[in-house]
Amino acid sequence: LTDHQYVCPLAEQVQGVARQELREDESARDQALLQLQEWISKNRDLHNCRTDHSFLLRFLRVKKFSVPMAQQTLLKYLNMRQQLPHLCLQLDFLSPSLNALFNNGYIFASPVRDRNGRRVVVSIAQNFDPYKFTNSDMSKAHMITYETLLEDEECQVMGFTHVGDTKGVSAAHITLWSPIEFSNLIRWGEQSYPMRHKEIHCVHVPAALRYVYDFARSRFSNKMRSRFMIHNSIEELHQKVDPQTLPREMGGDIPMKEMIEMFKKEMLLKRDRLLALDDMRLLDTKGITRMPHKVSKKSIDSASITGSFRKLEARNFDVLKLSRSPI
Repeated sequence: LTDHQYVCPLAEQVQGVARQELREDESARDQALLQLQEWISKNRDLHNCRTDHSFLLRFLRVKKFSVPMAQQTLLKYLNMRQQLPHLCLQLDFLSPSLNALFNNGYIFASPVRDRNGRRVVVSIAQNFDPYKFTNSDMSKAHMITYETLLEDEECQVMGFTHVGDTKGVSAAHITLWSPIEFSNLIRWGEQSYPMRHKEIHCVHVPAALRYVYDFARSRFSNKMRSRFMIHNSIEELHQKVDPQTLPREMGGDIPMKEMIEMFKKEMLLKRDRLLALDDMRLLDTKGITRMPHKVSKKSIDSASITGSFRKLEARNFDVLKLSRSPI
C-alpha cells in the first residue's frame, strides 16, 4: 500500500488538536512522511512494509513527529508482532472463536465519541468465558479492535478512552497468562503500539484482583499510570465518562447488541488491511535501539504476581465454599 499526494481528511477542530498537542502542521507532516518513506525504501531489514500515509502517520503522531522515534516505534511494532505471533498475527474477526467473542460483547468500540472527541473502547470481562476462549483469543480481540480504529486518522490524533468492567473476573481469567508473558505484552505494547491512550477506567474491580491490577500498573510508564482510574460503581464511572458513550446496560442510550453490530461493520471494512499486516516482516532487529532495563525496588517480580494469582484463587475458593454452606 502506498499513497502519493497526501490530502488531510481531518476536520479543522481535529487539525487544531494535532497542531497543539502533536506539533503537526502541513510542512512538518509532509517532511516527516517523505523522510519516513525514504528510510523504509532504503532499509534492508524491512520487507513489505506499508508506506501509505495513514499507516506511517500513526507512528509519527504518537511520537509528535520525531522521525527517529517514529522509526524506532515502527521497528518495535514489527518485532513485537513477530516475537508474539500467537497474540498478534492472523487478526481475522471472522474466525470462529474471535467472531464468537465479539458477538458475546467482550470488547467493542462505542460509536459515540466522548466530550474530548475520543472513541471509547469498552471491554466486559464477564463476557469472556475463560474455559472456552484462550489468551490468544483475548489478545487478538484487543489487537483487532485497536488496529481497526487506528485506520481512522481522527483516532490517531484524538486518542482513546478505555472502559473495563471487571465484574466476574476469576482466577481462571488471570491464569490464562503466565506472569512473564503478561508482563512482556504490557511492556512491549506500550513501547511498540502507536496508540494515544488518554484515559483508562476500571469499574467493579474485585478486592482480590487489586494485586493483579497493581502488577499491571507497575509495568507501565509513570505517564500511563497517571491515566488509570478505578471506580467502585457505574454511577461513579459516569462522573468521569460520558454515559451516552456507554451501552444501555452500563447507563447509556444504545443497546450493547446494536453497538456490537455497528462495530462489526467497521471491522469488516478494515478486515483486508488487518490481514495484510502479516505480509510485513522485520528481517533483522539490529536497528532497534535497546535501552538498559532498570529494575526498580518497587517493581513486582514473577514470584509476587504468581502469589497474587494464588490469592485470587483462594479468595474465589472461599466464596464458593460459603455459597455452598447451609445457612
